[in-house]
Amino acid sequence: MFAHIRSLSLSFAATVLAALMVPALAAAAKPAVVTLPMAQVGSPGNPAAAIVPFTDAIYQSCATAPQGNPPCQTVGGVSYPYGIGQLEVTVKQYVGFLNTVDPSGRDKHNLFSTDESSTEWPKYGQINERTRAPSGRHYSIAYPEWADKPYGFANFLRTARFANSVTNGTLISKRSVSSGAFNYVIYKVRLSRNSERGMYDMRNRKTTRRRATGFVIPSQDEWIKSAYFDPAGGGMYSYWKYPTNPGQFFDQPTQTSPDPTAPNTATLNPTTGDVTNASTQPLAIYHGSSFPTWCPSQVSSSTCSSVNPLHLSASAYAKAYQGSLGTVGQSKTLGPWGTLDQGGNAVEWTDTITPPPAGKKGARIWRRLHGGVPNAPAYQLWLSAVGLQPQDNKFYDAVYPWLGFRVGVIGDLKVKKG
Repeated sequence: MFAHIRSLSLSFAATVLAALMVPALAAAAKPAVVTLPMAQVGSPGNPAAAIVPFTDAIYQSCATAPQGNPPCQTVGGVSYPYGIGQLEVTVKQYVGFLNTVDPSGRDKHNLFSTDESSTEWPKYGQINERTRAPSGRHYSIAYPEWADKPYGFANFLRTARFANSVTNGTLISKRSVSSGAFNYVIYKVRLSRNSERGMYDMRNRKTTRRRATGFVIPSQDEWIKSAYFDPAGGGMYSYWKYPTNPGQFFDQPTQTSPDPTAPNTATLNPTTGDVTNASTQPLAIYHGSSFPTWCPSQVSSSTCSSVNPLHLSASAYAKAYQGSLGTVGQSKTLGPWGTLDQGGNAVEWTDTITPPPAGKKGARIWRRLHGGVPNAPAYQLWLSAVGLQPQDNKFYDAVYPWLGFRVGVIGDLKVKKG
């Protein structure tokens, strides 16, 4: 049933994760250096998939799909080759970005909120801020275990500024590698302090891509193609149901198995967040048979289960917040182009602007998201799970610890000489 599953080679995984753990700050005031392995996505001009949002189905075209509300839409067709991050952007990388673009710690662009700290939120707080600190040292990883987890408090504006910092940065090296059937390019970039204009102009609330070459937040179609489109023709109409395995569209749920062909649920080490059942493939960090969860070893279990910035009672908190983000890449289940964690872990932003939900009015800009989360069941892993959120939802910034992103690349970038 899972003939199309491909596992990440251990040697390549070790190389990538070791590169990500290189210290981001060599000196107090120097810009951070990030390493970004990009899966190469080919088959330009692939057919799109026709889907009705959040239904367990796929159609060859919208002409054959049920007509109603929400209406059918086509997704996943991309006319050009591109790269997409094999992994989600980590807390360590985001801290490096914060210290680069906000060396004074003033946070004039709302790149950080206090609810992200371990003081305010012991279980989910990823980043701490010190008011009195040397230039370029105001932000730090809350606990060492968070370094290799996805950054989980992103809104779209934060992701776009991250992409700008990378696009405006110095490309130090660019290396092509292969692992099994997959091709990757590993970029090493010294971040730029300029995050306001680059790939996106942050003065424009409806900002879209301004360059034909550079680092981007993937579009909805780019994200879906890399997660679900199988160039070998697997799945239905060449699309998988999940980013982890082809699955089976229109399968009938049972009392014991609400999503019969869904991937297995990852279990996490209770004090480190590392995946402990990677041999159980296909695998994703989501709420399936259980909630993947952990509590930093420096925090007591009682504190983890009760202290929260919303001041919820322990019982209400336990009901609303159960799943946790796990170490990037450790689920080891690869998508059809060699990415990891597009199914499960953080739900991820795209740069695609979309109309607001029916009945919603106002000046907010809404964008599409995909791919998780550890607190939600398998339906959120479906190809049709085309979620949307306001790009600058400050409430979600403070209370939703599973919003992440990965970076993509378009065009042919050149390494800076000398």
